[in-house]
Amino acid sequence: MAEYQNIFNRVQVRGPVYAGVPADASATGRAGQPTMSYWLGKIGDAQVGPIYLGLTGIASIFFGFLAFEIVGLNMMASVNWSPVEFVRQLPWLGLEPPPQEMGFCVLCPLDKGGWWQMAGFFMTTSVLLWWVRTYRRATALGMGTHVAWAFAAAIWLMLVIGFIRPLLLGSWSEAVPFGIFPHLDWTAAFSIRYGNLYYNPFHMLSIVFLYGATLLFAMHGATILAVSRYGGDREAEQVVDRGTAAERAALFWRWTMGFNATMESIHRWAWWFAVLCPITGGIGMLLTGTVVDNWYLWGINHGLVPAYPDVFNSVPVDPALTTGVGQ
Repeated sequence: MAEYQNIFNRVQVRGPVYAGVPADASATGRAGQPTMSYWLGKIGDAQVGPIYLGLTGIASIFFGFLAFEIVGLNMMASVNWSPVEFVRQLPWLGLEPPPQEMGFCVLCPLDKGGWWQMAGFFMTTSVLLWWVRTYRRATALGMGTHVAWAFAAAIWLMLVIGFIRPLLLGSWSEAVPFGIFPHLDWTAAFSIRYGNLYYNPFHMLSIVFLYGATLLFAMHGATILAVSRYGGDREAEQVVDRGTAAERAALFWRWTMGFNATMESIHRWAWWFAVLCPITGGIGMLLTGTVVDNWYLWGINHGLVPAYPDVFNSVPVDPALTTGVGQ
């Protein structure tokens, strides 16, 4: 009998191509003829397609393409339209938001952040339309809307750093630039400007949920792979009919840490940890500069961090320590 492996499948299921269950009456059909892929079958389902498009899907792709083109063409213009330099400098190229002197202008000049505004508007429209698509596809298939709400948590963080926080501070310059290293540079400068973001308690919570989610997903994925030879990969059945796989998985975790989540509850644990990462991160970003100006001073005042010792006498005292700024 052929042996079924977990990571690279020796046995590929190759039945007749299947278009999927019927959707609701509002569905406009699926695009593409289903095909089979040998290499995709090595790591998952071998069938590719069909793909459901729909109005929101097409509109989302259209607006996303506009945003991508605006950013890309501005990057090309910054290297004098040289394809070689574009490829060579791509990690360092960026599209910056309007400068601080422009404030929170509704329609900034194109050469002073207007292109960034247009790209951000189209990108946000694309993402929101994709959220609508995600929600509607789930309801059309009779699924829960957990994926859509998890996606909404990520959208919350995106809106906070790209729109809500700049709106509250009255300046687009607080927003994130488009680009790889420009984005990373903004993150480092943001933390320095506001007194080290690591002392932000909501940032701490966000990191806890980030690492916690990765740990839970890794633990659960490893457990299911370990008992898949007993049918553990059929988790939906194991929820109501424990069987050999779930019994072994439960016994393993009782032996190793005295407690085990169930085949169903582990997904809720992992979902909440993953969702709370961007939610708490967005709250922490929203408080930065609006409620707290300096997280290091805030931490000192609230007993969170000790003051650094005065080792080098030539270093002047931070004026904020005596004026109460950021407290």
